[in-house]
Amino acid sequence: MEAFRGLRISASGLSAERLRLDTIAANIANASTTRGKDGQPYIRKVATFQENMKSQFNKSTGKVEEKNLGVKAVGVENDKSPLKKVYDPSHPDADAEGYVSMPNVNVLNEMVDLIAATRAYEANINTMNAQKSMFIKTLEIGR
Repeated sequence: MEAFRGLRISASGLSAERLRLDTIAANIANASTTRGKDGQPYIRKVATFQENMKSQFNKSTGKVEEKNLGVKAVGVENDKSPLKKVYDPSHPDADAEGYVSMPNVNVLNEMVDLIAATRAYEANINTMNAQKSMFIKTLEIGR
């Protein structure tokens, strides 16, 4: 039903931002992890999204129409930025020269991303609440 398309779009935004928030939380939690299960330092993760469009042929106009269904999470990818090297010969993960490969996570950047994701999440909730309020007012008018 077309009346609920806005709610579906906002719900897809909530799901996408939740994945983004979970990814940021994992990055912050592993900002100092120098050795994971594979023996390598943690590599920053980035959630990727794309618009969710649905193409449909309209028989009356003879044209293909696209409907926006919101956003969808494509996946979580590794950040390709280089790892940081820190000189600490006493660290158990130091190489022969005394350098430790640290994760490519910048906690300040992660906090900025966290605030942006939180605000986007809140915006989707506010949009859903506004739509819900309009539906309620419409039902009250119909009484």
